[in-house]
Order: sequence, then C-alpha cells, then structure tokens
Amino acid sequence: MLLSEILKGVEYTAEDFFDTEITDVVYDSRKAKDGAMFVALVGAFSDGHDYISSAVLSGSKVILAQRKTAVPQGVQLIVTADTRAALSVISANFFSHPEKELKIIGVTGTKGKTSIAGMLGECLNNAGMKCGTIGTVGAYYDGKIFPTANTTPESFECMRLFRDMINAGCKVCVMEVSSLGLKAHRVDDIRFDAAVFTNLSPDHIGGNEHKDFEEYAYWKKQLFYKCGCAVLNKDDAFSKELKEIISVPCFEYSVFEKADFYAENIQKLREKGFFGASFTCVSGETQAEMKTAVPGLFSVSNALACIAVCKILGVETGVIQKSLEKAKVLGRNNCLDIDADFDVIIDYAHNGQSFNSVIDTFSEYEHSRIITVFGSVGDRAFLRREELGLISGKRADLSIITTDDPGFEDPESICAQIASYVQKAGGEYKIIVNREEAVKYALSVAGKGDMVLLLGKGHEDFMKVKGKKEPYSDYESVKKYFEERV
Repeated sequence: MLLSEILKGVEYTAEDFFDTEITDVVYDSRKAKDGAMFVALVGAFSDGHDYISSAVLSGSKVILAQRKTAVPQGVQLIVTADTRAALSVISANFFSHPEKELKIIGVTGTKGKTSIAGMLGECLNNAGMKCGTIGTVGAYYDGKIFPTANTTPESFECMRLFRDMINAGCKVCVMEVSSLGLKAHRVDDIRFDAAVFTNLSPDHIGGNEHKDFEEYAYWKKQLFYKCGCAVLNKDDAFSKELKEIISVPCFEYSVFEKADFYAENIQKLREKGFFGASFTCVSGETQAEMKTAVPGLFSVSNALACIAVCKILGVETGVIQKSLEKAKVLGRNNCLDIDADFDVIIDYAHNGQSFNSVIDTFSEYEHSRIITVFGSVGDRAFLRREELGLISGKRADLSIITTDDPGFEDPESICAQIASYVQKAGGEYKIIVNREEAVKYALSVAGKGDMVLLLGKGHEDFMKVKGKKEPYSDYESVKKYFEERV
C-alpha cells in the first residue's frame, strides 16, 4: 500500500515527502525491516523515539514520530501530534477498514468484561453468527486462541485481528474495552454496534495508569460516545452518569429491581465439581428460565447483559438458554474437577471488589473453611495490597500470601506489606513467596468441606518478573500436586 494511502486522514508534516510502497507497520524496532514504516510510540516505560536509529538500521525508510529527530539521508521522517492517535487511523487504512465489515460489541467496566465476552461469544457462535472475541485471555476465533499483549490490544493489532476474523468467516467480534485502551487511542477508529457497561470501582489508579478515580471514570465514559446502542448495569450507580451522556438507544439490566432485562427466582445450583445458578429472565411481558455454569449474583448479572445483547442481535431464546448453561470462561470462577473432599477454585480476582465477590459467591455454599492463596502486583496499584490484605484477613479462615507479577519489586516485601494488613484484620496467615509451593501447601492443609481459592492469576500461564514473563500456571500447580500425591 502506498504511504499516501496509509496516511489518509492523518494530520502530519514532512519535508520533501515522497510516496513509497509500505509492506508493514511496526512499533517495535526489533520487527523493523525494509518496507516497514516504524511508528515511535510513547509508552509508560519506554519511548519509541529512542529506538528510531535501531529501526533505521534494520531497514525502515519511513519513520512516524511526534517530534523532529535526526534521520539519515534517504529516510523519510513524518511528524504528527500524537503517534498513537495516528496509528489508529493508519491501522484502519492499512487493513482496508475491517471494522466496517464486522458487527463489533464492546464490553467495559471494572469487573465482568471477560465473562460477558465469553458468554456472548458462546451464544453468538451457537446462533450461527460466527463470532470472535478479544480480551484478557487473548483473541479467540475459528476454534483457536491467539495471545495478546493487552486486554485491549494496540489499534494495529485490533485491525489485524478484525481482518483475520473476517477471513475466517466471522460476522461479529466481541471485545473487552479497557479504560487504558481508550486512553491510549487503541479503539479510536472503531464504531461499536453495542457497548456494555458492567460496573465501576477504583482500579488501575496510580503508577503509570490513571492519576485518580475521576480520570478512570472519564475514560470509561468515552466508549459510550462511539456506540450504536448501550447496555447498562442498572445496579451500579455509575449507570446514571452514563445515561446522561448517551444519545443512542439504551437498555438496562438488573438483579435487584425491574429493568429492561431483570432476574427473578435466583437459585444456587451445586453438584460435584460444579457451581452454578438458575433464574427467571424477565423482559417486558416475556419470561424465560435460565441457568449459568458459573455461580453467584455477579454471574446472573453478567448473563443478563449477555441476554440483552443477544436479543438486540436477534438471537433466539432457546439458543441463549442452551449456551449459558455451558458457557465457562477460563480463569473465572473455575471449580476444578479433582479427586478430593474439598473444592479448588481458580479465579482472576485481583482487587477488592473481585475478592469480595468471589468470597461472597462461594461462602453462600455449605463449606468448612475458606483458604485463600494470593499476592499483589508490583510497580503499580499499591492500594490493592491493603484492600486485599484486609478483606482476606477478615473473611478467610487462612490467608496464604504469595507472589503475583512482582515486576521489579521485591516479592518478599510485597508479601510482607499484604501480611501486615491481614494481621491488622485479625486473620491467620502464612507467607510462602514461591507461588507453586504456596498452592501445594494450601492443598496439603485443606480438609473435608474446605474451599481453596487460588486468586489473582486466573487464566494466565506466566509471571511478570523484572521485565520478563516467566512460565507459571495455577492450573499446572494443582495438577502437579495431585500427580505427585499419587
């Protein structure tokens, strides 16, 4: 594609502009090559402008930057005000606007995004509307999972995935839209057919994320300026603020009061290795009996959001019923099928709200003790350590404090900070820094009727340590324990 075509819609300046064929767009200098345009993105931890010389050495003859910088003769420097915003336009152009060929559903909120996206994907695929999903667990379509670096990938990656989904026959894409993704211009050029709001609580605040809760909320709102219709959780107070700015059709769902879609007769379901819920979905004069393969009020709430979107897209009730009864999302309230007289649940819960939600959910079922295994991320979100420690200290019978993506921080120091809050809440705790050993210890001390909650890592199969991703999985740790026990 010609450079002039790729830059269509981008405001820029360039001395002695000359048109040339562009075969790829990269923002990692290690992927630079002859024919590739290098985009210098300014990130939280690095500045792409520092790698321009490296990209040039690797063969890139076109550089897109936010400021003037010296480049060798024969290399074209193009300057724009914001390279991230420009990348969004460039990406849509480069892939011939795949966002216009798909129905795209965006899901945002502090919690519930991944579960709703998974439920929706299941329902839409079963309805014959071939669907791909993009989110925390990666990109999923055509029966395959592809890893992604962020919950909401960079705009170029989004457009590439859209094009690949279309080539695979997809008609719909459901994607998680994070506040950081909105802030970083990753979805600037996407018009969403529908946008779902789940809930809002303080998260991603501090460090290189959001400066305060107000900024966090501001970026969540931005999704609802770029959608065809909105689906809102009436049970969350932030929905009232959203309704004030929304100028498109709006539908609400609730587990506590009447709404466009609401639940009645909510019941717990439990069998060996299975926790779930049943409820009656009421919408206007229509009622339908539903079951979910995930327990708790939050699961019913997520299911209602899914039902609302499905109905907007014309999915039949029977298809929704069959899909929700089977739909599970890796790393979200996964009760493992193990040979033991206690239960093991893996969940991605990593902040106060999600911790409380998971404990609320499983404490409603008959049990002996609740044992938590958790840590907290390094380098950011420092307030989480306090809230996680206080919640687990107050609500769990035993807190096993361990490592969870320490980054460049000392894992022992993070564990000690969390322990101080568990102790403050009067809870019993044990620090085991090695997470695999922590999991094995929890399983070794679990007794009949206990619930062991492995929290924080969920679906992830790595641990972020000093800038690297080291292999790690809670699932594998549990598997190894039972294999070694035989």
